[in-house]
Amino acid sequence: MKSIHIVEEYLPMAWEKAVLACWEQGETFPTEYDKPGDPPSRDVTCLIHVTKPFEDPRIHRAFPGGLDDLEKYRSEVVFGVHDHWIDPSVGKWEYTYHERLCDYRLPDGTVYDQIAGVIEKLKSAGHTRRAQAVTWQVWNDMNVDDPTCLQRLWFRISGEDRKLHLNVHMRSNDAFKAAFMNMFAFSELQAQVAAAVGVEPGEYIHIADSFHIYGSYFDEFEGFLKTTKERSFEQKVFAMDFANSFFIDGCKSLLGEEDMPSDKQAMIQARLTELESV
Repeated sequence: MKSIHIVEEYLPMAWEKAVLACWEQGETFPTEYDKPGDPPSRDVTCLIHVTKPFEDPRIHRAFPGGLDDLEKYRSEVVFGVHDHWIDPSVGKWEYTYHERLCDYRLPDGTVYDQIAGVIEKLKSAGHTRRAQAVTWQVWNDMNVDDPTCLQRLWFRISGEDRKLHLNVHMRSNDAFKAAFMNMFAFSELQAQVAAAVGVEPGEYIHIADSFHIYGSYFDEFEGFLKTTKERSFEQKVFAMDFANSFFIDGCKSLLGEEDMPSDKQAMIQARLTELESV
């Protein structure tokens, strides 16, 4: 198994360099999702260290998806706006990251908010090595169709800069299609936790056991390779102020969902008000 180690200041370039390194250095592996005729994936173990994740530019123009989708995904991770889709009567999802992190259900039915526990622990001992939240349910996830890719979040306040740093551990990570949105949303959660603790957010480290590009995406991935080769740094990235109007559209789209619970509507409305005040 090959490994890559990327260190970059800004989130979009850290993601781009990691994806390109996976393409150039990755081993070939079949996957459990391959269809007949699909090429094998390219796969590495990776560590991506972003030293200035909250400084602009924060967004890569070539990530697959729209900026409104990025805001919706942020809201799923930070607010849990689609946790109600886990309901068996709805039948859309088996879990969400937010549900596993903030509404973790043990086999005996006990429920625990891990992020709230992390915040309290960091307030009492910022240097602790115990401030983590996990998603994997050993009694369930090994044999389900769509097991959690995120495994755990590990938070720590540095003794030097007094900022809250975050290590994210992924079991499996779709490098091209998902990793940028993952990194952006998890860093946004990092900022929320930092604010609750009363410190500034710091550096971000993203660790993936399997960081891969699916063979079924190779044709589409050629466009990404061309874009990254031909464009300058400035032509590859967006600053947050450019994205603001699209984030507003994402919030309005969520508010337009008829099944959105009232408590989640209130969170989205507060986020919308914040964005509209910028």
